[in-house]
Amino acid sequence: MINRWLTFAAFLLLGSGFGWVLAGKDGIEPGLLVAGFAWLLLDSLHISRLLRWLRTEQNVEEPGVLSSMAPGIGGVWGDLADRTRRLLKSRDRRYLESQVRLNEFLSAMQASPNGVVLLDADGRIEWCNQTAAQHFGFDAQRDVMQHIANLVRDPVFTAYLASGNFSRDVTIPGGRSTPARPVRLSVHLHAYGNHRKLLLSRDITSLELAEAMRRDFVANVSHEIRTPLTVLSGFIETLQTLPIKDAERMRYLGLMAQQSQRMQTLVNDLLTLSRLEGSPFPDTSEWVTTSALLAQCEQEARALSAVLASSGHRLEFETGPPCELAGVQNELLSAMSNLVTNAVRYTPQTGLIKVSWRVLEDGRGEFQVLDTGPGIAAEHIPRLTERFYRIDRSRSRETGGTGLGLAIVKHVTQRHGAELRIESQPGQGSRFSIIFPATRMRVIQTHSA
Repeated sequence: MINRWLTFAAFLLLGSGFGWVLAGKDGIEPGLLVAGFAWLLLDSLHISRLLRWLRTEQNVEEPGVLSSMAPGIGGVWGDLADRTRRLLKSRDRRYLESQVRLNEFLSAMQASPNGVVLLDADGRIEWCNQTAAQHFGFDAQRDVMQHIANLVRDPVFTAYLASGNFSRDVTIPGGRSTPARPVRLSVHLHAYGNHRKLLLSRDITSLELAEAMRRDFVANVSHEIRTPLTVLSGFIETLQTLPIKDAERMRYLGLMAQQSQRMQTLVNDLLTLSRLEGSPFPDTSEWVTTSALLAQCEQEARALSAVLASSGHRLEFETGPPCELAGVQNELLSAMSNLVTNAVRYTPQTGLIKVSWRVLEDGRGEFQVLDTGPGIAAEHIPRLTERFYRIDRSRSRETGGTGLGLAIVKHVTQRHGAELRIESQPGQGSRFSIIFPATRMRVIQTHSA
């Protein structure tokens, strides 16, 4: 500020001096007036340039563009311009830093596996991530500032939004949910800021499906065990309370042994499934010959056929070229044996069951079971590998099936990198195949003498 007054005094001194030189004493006063006017004009010019720069800076939306273009002004106004420029640069730096943090925060919410929607005080969408757009069927760009109630019209959500009580979440169908592929969302609102709301959504379709499968599993196991237990308890009560002839007692004991074996088979299958699901995938250090596996399957199939069919089935086994498979022998045998024994159980007497092994042209191996049984309708095939899924429950119980065989086959094939294929038509029999990858099989080279 002192410099400003010194500059003004210098102007007056120079003006009075010029007036003295030009007109003597009479020129001092005009010289002072001219010098004061010149100083005021120059000062106004500096102020005008400073104001014009500040107005321009105020109208610029992008930060950091003009803050370095401050006009070169001397004196107090130059000092003010320089200080203003530094303040603007500091403002721009803080703005850019906050913008970076905001972008990082939005990127984090964008990467969230849960849906995130920011709502203003009136319930309009300010921002949503891509997950929320998929959950509700939004367009992340087009639907900005649309009211959430206009886009999510489920009655449960509408009542939840209107209640104002957001202490719990609600479950609603997803925006792209269909009867064939239902989608279930858990939705929770959180109030924040000045009456704004944060909407979080989570896809719980798989959780609900898993819970339904758990309930079905418990119900099926309970049912499968309760039936033989009821039979056993009934026979035990009969043997304890009634005088029975030896022949009748032996028949009852035989039926009790049959039901006991049925429960034992069920428990063994359940333990097998539990072991398959909880153990690591097998490596390629253990090898087993396909001929040994097929020989064991043939032995079990002929024994079961002798029990179920008085006249027997027509069983054909083709071992194919000698090969070895990498994997766990017990698991491979369990999968193959389940396919063969299923064919025996469901094929009528004198029906044909053909079991074969062959090497495909691309180096993969195929284990195939072909039967002339009743066949399977197309709508049942996708669900055959579900636990306890049966097409005909009464038929399964008559033949001694537990409903877990194909579930075991599915897990074994997946663990060995193989593929299970099922082809069937009602009245024309069925074809079950396990395709093993070339990396898990090798052909045994035979050398003739």
